[in-house]
Amino acid sequence: MADRTNDIWNDNDEEDRPPKRHRLRSFLIFFLLLLAVLGVVLAAAWRDGTGLDILRRYFAYGRNEGDGTTGYVYDASSSNRFAKLGDTLAVLSDTSLSLVDENGETVWSASVKMEAPAMSVVGDRAVAYDVGGTELYVLDEKGLVYQLSADQAEPYIAATLNSGGELAVTAQKRQFKAFVSVYDAEGNLLFTFKSSERFVSNAYATDDGKYLAAVTLGQSGGAFASSLVLYDLTAIDPVASWDVGNGMCYDVGMVGGSLGMVCDDGLYFSSSARELSATYSYNGSYLREYDLHGENYAVLLLNRYRSGSVGRLVTVGADGQEIATLSVSDEILSISASGRYIAVLYADKLVIYTPQLEQYASLTGTDYAREALAGDDGSALLLAAEHAVRFLP
Repeated sequence: MADRTNDIWNDNDEEDRPPKRHRLRSFLIFFLLLLAVLGVVLAAAWRDGTGLDILRRYFAYGRNEGDGTTGYVYDASSSNRFAKLGDTLAVLSDTSLSLVDENGETVWSASVKMEAPAMSVVGDRAVAYDVGGTELYVLDEKGLVYQLSADQAEPYIAATLNSGGELAVTAQKRQFKAFVSVYDAEGNLLFTFKSSERFVSNAYATDDGKYLAAVTLGQSGGAFASSLVLYDLTAIDPVASWDVGNGMCYDVGMVGGSLGMVCDDGLYFSSSARELSATYSYNGSYLREYDLHGENYAVLLLNRYRSGSVGRLVTVGADGQEIATLSVSDEILSISASGRYIAVLYADKLVIYTPQLEQYASLTGTDYAREALAGDDGSALLLAAEHAVRFLP
């Protein structure tokens, strides 16, 4: 028989070819390894969140880097207050309230007359009102949801929304020191109470719709003393109360499922809505700015002195424990928290931080901006005098 070992024309290719099952096994091993690697990547992205947010920004805005485009346009005013509602921007001044979209179009607008315009946002709604005035508006991204008006002698003091759209309004009342009303998401009155003993600086309907938390002001030893009084929305009498701080409390809201109260000497938390559960002291520092809208944390800007820019950024959990701190010496114009991101606008740059106060992204040359609003996808809106610019990391 002839030797065909080196005969390229007569090699038996079928004998030399690996069996098909071997090729299939190799493919399956490669596929499983690829799945394992993708699983690790996706798990890390899900745990950290930032990887998925890159995709969110890409699909929402069509790109994943750059400084965005100028789209939101509004009238310049030193009294402008801003709130982001979905893809629209609410702009409140002493003469107008409007919703504008990113194409420069006005979605809704109304003429107002306010001396001290104020606006706050929770979720997909914002409340705009005149502190010490008689006008109040609740908005979503499409326009006006409902409007309230007060008597000239019983003006509004404060207004807060919860995540369910319920509104708590604090107002003055004849022959009483304070008057608080709670409205449902459609603007129907749910609850009222009148305080004859103490002034009420602010109030908040808890997200579960069960309670009203009212921050009251009194005096102790010749100084202001604050307390929180909890009311059952189906009852008249308070169900709990406790002292908070040694001075004034300015705001109340939800932080990681707990009630959070912002006072001039510290943060105070109630996890059960029945008693004080945790405290974070400023330790002699002065509160300059704060935001309660982070995902399970509050962010504070604390100054070492009453004036100046030497201080620190701090993130605090609902357990009263400090998550992170960052020393700052540059002037800060605004801070804003949303989800896993904190937008800090310095005099000449924007920095996006994580709750651990690690830098996520930055943009220089922002001296045109006066305020920044953080997005829960890691983006930010830079608000100038007459327009807003979106920053995409």
